[in-house]
Amino acid sequence: MSTDLNGKRCLIIGASSGIGAAVARRFGELGVRLVIVCNENRAGADAVADEVRQGGGLIDVLQADVADPKIAAQVIDDAVELLGGLDILINNAGAMFGRTAIADATDEQYAKVIELNIGGVFFASRRAAAIMQAQGHGAIINTTSIAARTGGGGGAGLYGSAKGFVSTITRVLAKELALSGVRVNGVAPGVITTPFHERASTAAQLEESRKGIPMGRLGTPEDCVGAYEFLASAAMSGYITGQIIEVNGGQLMP
Repeated sequence: MSTDLNGKRCLIIGASSGIGAAVARRFGELGVRLVIVCNENRAGADAVADEVRQGGGLIDVLQADVADPKIAAQVIDDAVELLGGLDILINNAGAMFGRTAIADATDEQYAKVIELNIGGVFFASRRAAAIMQAQGHGAIINTTSIAARTGGGGGAGLYGSAKGFVSTITRVLAKELALSGVRVNGVAPGVITTPFHERASTAAQLEESRKGIPMGRLGTPEDCVGAYEFLASAAMSGYITGQIIEVNGGQLMP
């Protein structure tokens, strides 16, 4: 158990379902003081918060659209006020907004993908970086994707390209913040059974992906949790920064 996480203050952006929700539940068990952010799915976020509280954890919920640059930065300040500081930031919000070949992508789709998947991470991280630099410690964990390395499955190229930015800015921030005592890493899930794929993928697409996974199954949100716990814990990963942990059942072996 990551005993050094007990009492740490963590903000998870994108935690109303799927991976973010699973991480929130686990961190609550570990005694992490939490703020989770949702956008449209307030009911899901409240359900996660209720689970954490029932287990004795401390958690608050913020509802905000981090695709808006000002709101993404404000979320950081609001969380700092609620938590009394910030030790861990997890940037987990993301969406595909439909599968479309680049040649067929609309300006609206482009804007939505970039504003959430890139802008949400950039503006939240920029504000958090300033806070963590000043305090001399902290950990930022960005959720990227297997698509950042493979280009994604059919019609997922725009999303995969945005996640490529997330992987790169993870390394940039790691270099810029290392001497301040701030570590920045990422987790790249493969095909995980979450509402994300319920919206973006057909059963046939998921089955085709499963056939290419050496472990023979799709992943679950719980399969991803250990990577976030490991990267958040200075006891376990204190000399690790600028790294992306691939969690994909062997589908991609870089």
